Amino acid sequence: MLPSHLPPLYVVTDRHQVGEGKFLSVLETIISEGGLMLQLREKDLPTRTLVDWAKIIIKWAESYQVPFLINDRVDVVMATGAHGVHLRGNSLPVGKVRNCLGPNRLIGVSVHSVEEAVQREKEGANFVVLGPIYDTPSKRVYGDPLGTSVLEAACQRCQIPIFAIGGMSLSRVPEIKKTGASGVAVISSIFQSSMPAETVKNYTTQLGVSP
Repeated sequence: MLPSHLPPLYVVTDRHQVGEGKFLSVLETIISEGGLMLQLREKDLPTRTLVDWAKIIIKWAESYQVPFLINDRVDVVMATGAHGVHLRGNSLPVGKVRNCLGPNRLIGVSVHSVEEAVQREKEGANFVVLGPIYDTPSKRVYGDPLGTSVLEAACQRCQIPIFAIGGMSLSRVPEIKKTGASGVAVISSIFQSSMPAETVKNYTTQLGVSP
């Protein structure tokens, strides 16, 4: 069944920032904190390795009630029993993915404008990730930062949860919360941290997750 409420912290993985040898152990410690969703976004992994890792991660995720999504690979979601898929903006249509996965899996979509957010909601997405809100090197390919005014406009027009991405930091969480966003999506601030589990805890505290 779909969770009734999505956690406000969406951790998106990047094993290159921690090293492949440490990656799974770091994920295990992050997941054990709870209060988050996790997206496995290792797009350059061979399919078999991606499936093997996902099968390991989902056991931890279910132990700590952490929704676990796979980036863009509907086939891997179906093969592993992951809780959902996160689609790129130019990926498969939401409706076709829903037909494949059924009603009880999460579908998140990356969007880069208010109009895209509204459209993906109409198509049946469970949530969207909007950005880049602030400047960040990893998101410059998507254009100039949108800023919090665009985020606030999207939140006013959509009923589904909207997560902000791009240049997120602990100090920016209060500003993001004022827009009405459901939470933040983070990559570097977790995986470049010397204490990723502690950073997760700090985020969930800032975002108002009860211990």
